[in-house]
Amino acid sequence: MKQKKNISRRDFFKLGAASVAVIGLSACANSEKKAAAVAEPTGEMTYRTNPSTGDRVSLLGFGMMRLPSVGGRSAREGNEEIDQEIVNELVDYAIAHGVNYFDTSPAYCRGKSEHATGIALSRHPRDSYFVATKLSNFAPSSWSREASIAMYRNSMKELQVDYLDYLLLHGIGMGDGMEEFENRYMKNGILDFLLEERKAGRIRNLGFSYHGDVRVFDYLLSRHDEYKWDFAQIQLNYLDWKYAKQINPRNTDAEYLYNELVKRNIPAVVMEPLLGGRLSNVPSTIFARLKQREPERSVASWAFRFAGSLPGVHTVLSGMTRMEHLQDNLRTYSPLKPLTEDDFAFLQETATLMMGFDTIPCNDCKYCMPCPYGLDIPAILLHYNKCLNEGNIPESTQDANYRSARRAFLVGYDRSVPKLRQASHCIGCNQCSPHCPQRINIPAELRRIDAYMERLKQEID
Repeated sequence: MKQKKNISRRDFFKLGAASVAVIGLSACANSEKKAAAVAEPTGEMTYRTNPSTGDRVSLLGFGMMRLPSVGGRSAREGNEEIDQEIVNELVDYAIAHGVNYFDTSPAYCRGKSEHATGIALSRHPRDSYFVATKLSNFAPSSWSREASIAMYRNSMKELQVDYLDYLLLHGIGMGDGMEEFENRYMKNGILDFLLEERKAGRIRNLGFSYHGDVRVFDYLLSRHDEYKWDFAQIQLNYLDWKYAKQINPRNTDAEYLYNELVKRNIPAVVMEPLLGGRLSNVPSTIFARLKQREPERSVASWAFRFAGSLPGVHTVLSGMTRMEHLQDNLRTYSPLKPLTEDDFAFLQETATLMMGFDTIPCNDCKYCMPCPYGLDIPAILLHYNKCLNEGNIPESTQDANYRSARRAFLVGYDRSVPKLRQASHCIGCNQCSPHCPQRINIPAELRRIDAYMERLKQEID
């Protein structure tokens, strides 16, 4: 397995045991979730104003990437259809409690998010919400001017609107970086087309979402006087603030991205405030640390407060599949209790402690899917992370908890990932890695996890 950063996992758990009763606090996790589902948010939403258009936008934005399916999971998983009735219920509740920013894409929920979002929002007055979508022309077949314009117009059709409040160039910096950006938006004249659409009022705010090559990010900002970006969407959370590049050398620390936008007075829309759930499903010692400081707040609320406390942040997106997610986030932002300087320092210390865990930086975005050989890549990586966070990655048969940890890893793996979709079936074609915003070497990680699992199977304690 990988070499450990900072401190060993064993030492970290000893540190946690010495400072707080981890087991007792971890047991609070389920009751925390139950309480979140019952307590109604009662305060008023916090809003931020866009300097370009004067839009008064809710600090909590509804990300429509993880919409509920008829089977009760996220519609990004499997082949289950979106549960439109529950989507309508969530949207109605969100709007009733002050949320007015809804973010979607032609690529979300296997291409069905815009349609479901359009149905839910069309039941409300058009001036009661702001809808954001993206020109998600990732495939080379969609790079032509005609295909990209068709995608843009289809978004308005699916959303049942005749103008878009916010449109983003989706995932600039991905793939081949500058070359891919030029092919998607420059050489085909699409960026010029979108600028004209903004002039005509069919796009009210034009921006971009950034993943990957920072040279593309810097290039677009260098031309801000020409393009006059109304906003930009970046990955920002208390772990990525200073450690994004350490987690993966091809990533960019959120502190740099945010400050570059602030210099130009460009509002920041925040994606991945929970880092794909990693900052809500934290290791038990981190859970204990956060709950000890503020027992009444959820673990996730710390991450949302971190993002929302930055004054240059326009809205913070959250993919909310269930009502308890929505209600907990509403309590965090209705109204926001900004972090103090001590709180900010506390979270940076927490981030440093979290770097002691070699979790794979998978955000469960599923851009790597579908795998042509049927593997469930995110499920494999997330199972490894879950076991690592819970101390169930035994390194030796001499470990005190070897038997229980070994069983938890092997049994949990078979339960969370069907055998035909496990890492052993990876042939290393690497069709997945180029699509990963976190730049994970996915085949290498799958080989590592598979080798580790086989070792556990063969070891005799």
